[in-house]
Amino acid sequence: MSEQKEYIKRIQEITFEAFKSSGRIAALLDQSLAPSVELSKELEQTACQMEQGTVELRTLCAHYLYPTQPIGYKPVLEPLEIAGRAECNEFGWLHIQLNALLPNCRFASPIWITDTVTRLLDRLERRHGKLPMLKEALLVIDEHSDIHARQVYDQDNKGWKAISNALKGRVVEDDDQYTLGVCLLSTRSSEQVCHIYVLPGADAGDFFCMRADQYPIFR
Repeated sequence: MSEQKEYIKRIQEITFEAFKSSGRIAALLDQSLAPSVELSKELEQTACQMEQGTVELRTLCAHYLYPTQPIGYKPVLEPLEIAGRAECNEFGWLHIQLNALLPNCRFASPIWITDTVTRLLDRLERRHGKLPMLKEALLVIDEHSDIHARQVYDQDNKGWKAISNALKGRVVEDDDQYTLGVCLLSTRSSEQVCHIYVLPGADAGDFFCMRADQYPIFR
């Protein structure tokens, strides 16, 4: 069987398993709307299956992406517009906005976050050129949410490591403690987004002064 057919078979398997899991979730919800260990397990398993399928489907799409479009063809919006965006300011600071909150991460870093951040950086480079490589950097992750929308409160339970995995070797040389500092923040907001900043470690004071004064870091 060809590699491409193996991809399709794998995606179909993942999708079918997610479909079966969603059926079990529906049955559990019919029995009770209250949270339970069984329901939580099924929800996490379904999310994991769908995330894995999305990443593998993205790989297949990239492999078969048609290089040119007919004259007069208007392309659809890039699918990542709904996932987030990335930009650089005049200081060389990087800002990535994920239009989702960090998921619970008890066993492994969520692959879909690493994949999404990687693709957002790819798109930024296509538009503005290669990103600078920082020898020493600060990673600031600021989640915007309200208390009713957040179920994972402890920072050590959130999948933030998936972000540093995507940055390693791309905008920062390594993600060890001497190369990449990490700061996890939370802001009460009606938004449900995650703001990610990467900047030289020497600029940390300027960043937090601008944040404290509510000065717009990116305009």
